[in-house]
Amino acid sequence: VFTTIEKASQHLEGGAKKVIISASSADAPMYVCGVNLDAYIPADKVISNTSCTTNCLALLAKVIHDNLEIIEGLKTVDGLSGAQQNIIPATTGATKAVGKVIPTLNGKLTGMAFRIPVPNLSAVDLTVGLGKPANYDDIKAKIKEASQRAMKGILKYTDEEVV
Repeated sequence: VFTTIEKASQHLEGGAKKVIISASSADAPMYVCGVNLDAYIPADKVISNTSCTTNCLALLAKVIHDNLEIIEGLKTVDGLSGAQQNIIPATTGATKAVGKVIPTLNGKLTGMAFRIPVPNLSAVDLTVGLGKPANYDDIKAKIKEASQRAMKGILKYTDEEVV
């Protein structure tokens, strides 16, 4: 409901010093820790930390794009649904939001979302065409390296079969 600067500013009128929108916003500056937080302007009273999906997708996209250059990509999001027997197609603004926090990827990602009848799930599947040669092990190594260095404490990596 409060996803625009105008609507979120009602909290400022109510006494809040700053407002962080926990969803993608059409007009508020959007930031993802580990991706573009260095562009944060402290004077801004209303900002967005985007959505949970965008946070997940942007971290992976940044690591891959910075190291191997994403030419194009497709992401699929699976999230939980209260429907007991149906897989429900849904919309997602994550690909558009990633283009806002990583401008060099603007228009290069497309995506779809599904709501799955399970008690607890959120997953992002990112398939990309790369500008530099790489195999699956190269990509995993770059993500692991980022989780131990530049994105330590933000991105975690495991090669254990946890599912």
